[in-house]
Amino acid sequence: MSNAQLSVRDLEVRFPTSRGVVEAVNGVSFDLERGQMLGIVGESGSGKSVTAKTLMNLLPRTAEISGDIHFDGEDVRAIASGHRKHFWGVKMTMVFQDPMTSLNPVKRCGEQISETLRYHLGMSREAALKRSIDLLEQVGIPEPARRVKQYPHELSGGLRQRVVIAMALACEPELLIADEPTTAVDVTVQKRLLDLLDELRRDRGMSMILITHDLGVARGRCDEVAVMYAGRLVERAETEVLFSDARHPYTTALLRTIPRIDQPSHTRLVPIEGRPPELVNPPDQCSFAPRCRHAQADCLEGVPTLTNLDGNREFACRYPANTEAGRTSFFANEAAGQTVTGLTIAQPSEVN
Repeated sequence: MSNAQLSVRDLEVRFPTSRGVVEAVNGVSFDLERGQMLGIVGESGSGKSVTAKTLMNLLPRTAEISGDIHFDGEDVRAIASGHRKHFWGVKMTMVFQDPMTSLNPVKRCGEQISETLRYHLGMSREAALKRSIDLLEQVGIPEPARRVKQYPHELSGGLRQRVVIAMALACEPELLIADEPTTAVDVTVQKRLLDLLDELRRDRGMSMILITHDLGVARGRCDEVAVMYAGRLVERAETEVLFSDARHPYTTALLRTIPRIDQPSHTRLVPIEGRPPELVNPPDQCSFAPRCRHAQADCLEGVPTLTNLDGNREFACRYPANTEAGRTSFFANEAAGQTVTGLTIAQPSEVN
């Protein structure tokens, strides 16, 4: 076990279904230092939210969980088994995608924040309400004394998400997990909410995990970025290193989907061909191989292990991008017109 505030080792989460066992998270390991922000990026279904809900002990009882999770040296899974009362919500808390699923529609916003304070901190009703008004002011809600008396449906999506953030921060947690917190709001509000979370994190000395499907959201805010695909961690590196010198072909494929200011108007973005694999009894091979422009025959023979470079970055690929091996494999596939998995490479494109 490392000295990190949060240490996750070999986390696996499986869900038995009528079709078979869904391997939602498969061997995920990472560390989070105190005060840092880690971005977890990937497509829908890559295992990001399941990982977060495992940390928060929010999975259904049917979930089969293995691996080690330690927070400040404490075994989180042991805490979950012991039904400890004041851990989640106090030490570790979470902001979800849709505020309307996090808020009770028949309770006033002030009551919902006060309830958290009274349960965890033992505040009186009057003191909790006063603190609720202060929290709404901290998250930038205008006229907080009036807003505490309103119901969630009376607020806009951006204000509802700020109420959820106020609830999450009520007990001054040491770690905040934000699971795509800007999904339910329009683009003009997204940046303000993300800036607010980052500002609150810095002011409070809080650690944070930001889960998103958009690498652009993680850039400029996260200290490190971990990329997930099909339940596995395929690359992890410091943010600027990952953006300037990504190694996993999936990471470079995600980067190509981000519009750039220096591109001419109406430039066509490069989509990632194909679709994510089924997680029910997945084949013993690189899960990205069917969609990968670098894929070779040995990519279909076993799952590649994570390669650690100087302790600062790791990736799971036999023909990594931005390396001689990666360029050679891509040119060979381009010359053939397709990869060993049948992915067509129709025209020359940017080489990574």
